[in-house]
Amino acid sequence: MSEKYIVSARKYRPSTFRSVVGQQSLTHTLKTAIASGRLAHAYLFCGPRGVGKTTCARIFAKTINCEHPTPEGEACNECPSCVAFNEQRSYNINELDAASNNSVDNIRDLTEQVRIPPQTGRYRVFIIDEVHMLSQAAFNAFLKTLEEPPEYAIFILATTEKQKVIPTILSRCQIYDFARITVPDIVQQLQYVCGQEHIQAEPAALNVIAQKADGAMRDALSIFDQVAASTEGHITYQSALDNLNVLDYDYYFRLVEAFLTGDVNQALLIYKEIRDKGFDSQFFVNGLAQHLRDLMVASTPQTRVLLEMNDDVALRYGEQSAKLAPGFFYRALDLCNTCDLNYRNASSKQLLVELTLIKLCQLVRAPQPQPTPQQPLQKVNPAAAAPAPAPQARPAAQPAAQPAPQQQRQATAAQPSSTPQPTATAAHVQPAPAAPARRAVASTVGGTPRIMVNVPNVSAQAAPAPSTAAQHRDKSYSPEALQEAWQAYIHEHPQERALVTTMSYAALQPAGDGAAHHYVMTVGSPNEQKNVEEHKEAVLKFLCDTLQNDDLAFDVKVSEVPIDTPKILSPRETVEQIKQNNPGFTQFLKDFDLGLA
Repeated sequence: MSEKYIVSARKYRPSTFRSVVGQQSLTHTLKTAIASGRLAHAYLFCGPRGVGKTTCARIFAKTINCEHPTPEGEACNECPSCVAFNEQRSYNINELDAASNNSVDNIRDLTEQVRIPPQTGRYRVFIIDEVHMLSQAAFNAFLKTLEEPPEYAIFILATTEKQKVIPTILSRCQIYDFARITVPDIVQQLQYVCGQEHIQAEPAALNVIAQKADGAMRDALSIFDQVAASTEGHITYQSALDNLNVLDYDYYFRLVEAFLTGDVNQALLIYKEIRDKGFDSQFFVNGLAQHLRDLMVASTPQTRVLLEMNDDVALRYGEQSAKLAPGFFYRALDLCNTCDLNYRNASSKQLLVELTLIKLCQLVRAPQPQPTPQQPLQKVNPAAAAPAPAPQARPAAQPAAQPAPQQQRQATAAQPSSTPQPTATAAHVQPAPAAPARRAVASTVGGTPRIMVNVPNVSAQAAPAPSTAAQHRDKSYSPEALQEAWQAYIHEHPQERALVTTMSYAALQPAGDGAAHHYVMTVGSPNEQKNVEEHKEAVLKFLCDTLQNDDLAFDVKVSEVPIDTPKILSPRETVEQIKQNNPGFTQFLKDFDLGLA
C-alpha cells in the first residue's frame, strides 16, 4: 500500500526557526530572546496570510520548553517535551481559534486553563489565532488575564488585521510584524520542494507560481500541488499559465511594441486575441498596468531591485524600458488607472478598453517633418531683392517716437480727404505696427516672387503691412451689439455664479461724460463692486475682442438707492425652492433614494 499523500503546505511546514522562509530578522530576534531568557508574557504576531505567524508561534512554544536547545537556539527535537510536541500530545501548548470561539464563555474557559501549571516543562503557551475576531466583551474579559498572567503562562496572539485589535490589548503585547515573502524566496523554497518530490520544473514556471501566490508561502505550495498534479511531474511555463489562468507577459511586450510604433490596428488585434482566450477585460487592463509599472522600475538601476522576477525576464524588461521615455510611463499608467476606475460603470466595456489602447498608441509619435517653404530664399531674384531708392521728399528731422494711434486718427480726420498729401507726411500719419526699422515686404510682380527691403509706406501702390495684434481696433458697433456681447459673456461663464448674476441685472449704461465708448455699471453693494472689479479685466477683454473695439471701457459704482438684487441660492436652497414649486418633486426624491429629501 502506497504512503498516504500529504499536501505540501502541511508536509513542508517549518519545524525550526531556520526553515522559516522569508522572516530571518524576526526569527533571529526570537531566538536571541530565548537564549537570553528575556521572554515577555504576551506577543502579537501580525501580517498577511500564509507568511508563518502560527508556525512561528508553535516553533517558539516548542523551543522555550526544550530541555536541551542547540547552540543555534533551535529545539533539540529529542527531549520528552519536543517529542510530545512533535506527536501533537503536549499539554503545555493550547491553541484557540478565535474565529469560531469568540464569545465571553470561550475566554472564561481559557482563563480557567491558565490557572493550571505545567506538569512537564517550564511554560504553558496559549496561542490565539485570528484574535481580531473576538467580540468586545471577550476582549474585556481577556484583558485582566493578559495583563497579569501567572509567571509560567505566555500568550501568543496571531492576526491578519492588527487595526481591529483594541488598543488596550496592543499595549500589553510585544508586536512582531511579519513581512510578505518575496518572489525569489518563494521560488527557492519551491525548488527545494521539487528536489524532495523529484519533480522537474522550469524556473519561469516557478516564478509564475510565486507571483500568483502574492507573498504567501502557503498559497504558493497549494498552487504548486495543483500544477504538479496536472503535469505529471514536469512543470513547464506554458502548463503553469494554462492551469492558473495567467496571461503570458509576452502579450504585454507585444502591446508595448505596438505603442512604440503607434500601430493601433496591431494593438486592437492583440486585445481581441486575449479576449478570445477567455480573459476578462478588466483583468487584462490591470495586467497591462502592472507590466507598465514593471517597465518603469526597470528603466533605472536604482529601482530595478523592485522587480520580483528572475534575471532572464528582468533583463527583457530592461531592454524594452530603454526604448521609452519616463513621461510615457506616467501618462500610460494614468490612462490604465482611469480605464480601471471607469470599467464598472461603462456601458460598452470593450469600447472603453479599445479607446484606452488607442490613446496609448498615440503617446509615442514619430517627429513630423517640417513643411518646406514654397519660395525658398535662394530662388529669389537678386535684382528684385535690391533696396528700393529712398523717397526724395523727407522732413528735415524725424520725430523721436510715433504718435499714439488715437492722435493719428485725429490728425487723419482733421485733413480733407480730397487734398493730396506729400509722400513723406503720409508715411508718418499712417499707423504703423510695432516692427523693426528695417523690414521686408513680399510682393508678386508678373507671377515672379520678389522681396523689397526697407520699403516705407510712401504710396498707394506699396503693399500694406500685415495686421498684427498690436494694431488698434476701432470698429463701430451698435448698442444692441454691445448688449449681445454682454449676454454672451454671461452664457459662456456659468461657473462664475456671483459675477454673472450681478451682470444679469446691472447692464452697461452710457457714462454721460461725452465719451463715445465709456460706460458705467451700477451695482447694489460694495461686495458686488469688489467682485466685478476682480473680473473686470477679463470681461473688458471679452467685449473688446467680440466688438473689435479697443476704446471700450466701463466703470463700476455702487447705487445710492437700494436695488432689489436677486439672491444667489445655495444648492440646498435651490432644492427647497424646487420642492415648494413642485410638490411631486419630494416624492420623486424618496422613490429614487437620492438623499436630498
